Amino acid sequence: MKRLIFVFVSFFLYLQAFSVIQVDTVSVFSVRMKKDIKNVVIKPGNYSEKKHYPVVYLLHGYSDNYAKWVKTVPSIKNLSTMYQLIIVCPDGGYNSWFMDSPIDSTSQYETYITKELLPYIDAHYFTIPNRNARAITGLSMGGHGALYIAIRNKNLFQDAGSMSGGVDLRSSVKEFDIARRIGDYETHRAEWDNRSVINMVSSLKNNELNLIIDCGVSDFFYQINAALHRRLMAMNINHDYIERPGTHSWDYWANSIQYQMLFFDRCFHQPNRK
Repeated sequence: MKRLIFVFVSFFLYLQAFSVIQVDTVSVFSVRMKKDIKNVVIKPGNYSEKKHYPVVYLLHGYSDNYAKWVKTVPSIKNLSTMYQLIIVCPDGGYNSWFMDSPIDSTSQYETYITKELLPYIDAHYFTIPNRNARAITGLSMGGHGALYIAIRNKNLFQDAGSMSGGVDLRSSVKEFDIARRIGDYETHRAEWDNRSVINMVSSLKNNELNLIIDCGVSDFFYQINAALHRRLMAMNINHDYIERPGTHSWDYWANSIQYQMLFFDRCFHQPNRK
């Protein structure tokens, strides 16, 4: 009987921890873009000032916003408690690709995340404020954005992922408003080449970043993700690569985010993190 009561109480406390998960919507002013930007911050159910937590920055896709992840996949709130981490979902605008646009001063989202949002989160939440406790990932536009930001800011992030990422911008020269951010392909080809993650990885050294790349085999971005995997293999860059049945869809990403969070949790607990 005592054992049964113990199991029941333990299960009750487990459910209680999940039931008090806190989801904040915070507005952060961007000095660079001169506007307030909203973000979702998910704290684990047993969030406490006595503990400091790693942070995963989770980026949305094209045409979505800061609230899309938590509204469409509410189970990510449970992942925050399960892995004892904070999840931050920034707004990246309708079509920013999470880059600093060279032609539009109102679209400077790399600077926003790395120099404005990140310091705000570390100042207002009980985080572990260094690169070995930060990860960044995202889907589609956000998948490219996460790898793009991580490669360019290895001093801030040690772990990065992508789900169905548009990792080669040149595959979409007439789509997704990329030309509005970096200029048309015909006259700004260097921008397209230099800002495509598939080319940017040439600057990586092995183990500078822990990488996880995930894409469904029926996704319209599958071929460029497979090509990115081949390039990393040829460069002898360690990474996790997942391909499985799936399309460019929320059903796929709701499953994918579970693998990504497990990967980051294992990274956060690696011995001798630098």
